[in-house]
Amino acid sequence: MGGDHAPEIVIQGASIAHRRLPTVRFLLFGDEARLAPLLKADPKLAAVAEVRHTPLAITADDKPAQALRKGGQSSMRLAIDAVRDGHAAGMVSAGNTGALMAMAKVVLRTQPGIDRPAMIQYFPTMRGESALLDLGANVECDAKNLVQFAIMGAGFARSVLGVEKPTVGLLNVGAEELKGHDTVREAAKILRETNNLDFVFHGFVEGDDIGAGTVDVFVTDGFTGNAVLKATEGTAKLVVTFLRAALKRSWASKLGYLLAKPALDALRAKLDPRLYNGAMFLGLNGVVVKSHGGTDGEGFASAISVAADMVRGDFNERIHADLELMAPAAVLSGVPATTAPVAGG
Repeated sequence: MGGDHAPEIVIQGASIAHRRLPTVRFLLFGDEARLAPLLKADPKLAAVAEVRHTPLAITADDKPAQALRKGGQSSMRLAIDAVRDGHAAGMVSAGNTGALMAMAKVVLRTQPGIDRPAMIQYFPTMRGESALLDLGANVECDAKNLVQFAIMGAGFARSVLGVEKPTVGLLNVGAEELKGHDTVREAAKILRETNNLDFVFHGFVEGDDIGAGTVDVFVTDGFTGNAVLKATEGTAKLVVTFLRAALKRSWASKLGYLLAKPALDALRAKLDPRLYNGAMFLGLNGVVVKSHGGTDGEGFASAISVAADMVRGDFNERIHADLELMAPAAVLSGVPATTAPVAGG
């Protein structure tokens, strides 16, 4: 029930995802009076979907604290509960990000060895695809947090991006070892001195390395990561706007557009934000994916695919194993744990 165009785009996304992932089943949490007609129009999806009725939904204006206090029977909360109780392998929502993070952290709790969950998203680069975390869940981080983000990011790259031995870099103001503040230098020291990492620590990377795809995973604090993400999205929109204006400037440019249309269509497909929709919450005892609230069915289907990839790739189990390998580096926090269709609210 979350998102700007719910529940229609959620059903459309599930329908597209079903064609791509025929073995996945769906639990749909929300108002049955609104969901039933949509499913009736899509018998194939209806055959692999179950509606669990609740008239309550978290709104975009609800504060996280309000959602925790009053949202016990909301579609978002019941979908998260389904993951906790083993009724679902993962949960996807296009709803309120703050409420989703707060509820997921309270209900699922963090994995052993993880102090704070982080948000990650992947994007196109000149080398293929890379991922960036944290995207805003943790504005301030210490060295241990950054090391844990590196471990989780590498696990994500293996499970979702299919990189067997990911490269990880710490975002910094320079590539030299003496650059940056104490926190990022301490995190780099821990990673350099750990010999049993299941990924390659590249060292420090800079902002221009992101578009170049210098590493598979870029690690930074949530304040910087969110700023980078928004700046990148804004730059992409700026380039598209300038390009569109240039192609409409004269009859010659319009003719050039017709000649270049196949190449421009390929570029548009490569940069289609719907293909990269969905920020993943890492470090929880369960798979939770946040879809952009303004996406369409194609974008929501991409978010479902990411959740399915994380489940199939045994993401949480791999993270737990990697954290145990890192125990000698004193990065474990000692937080206790638990840990299977995809639920949506």
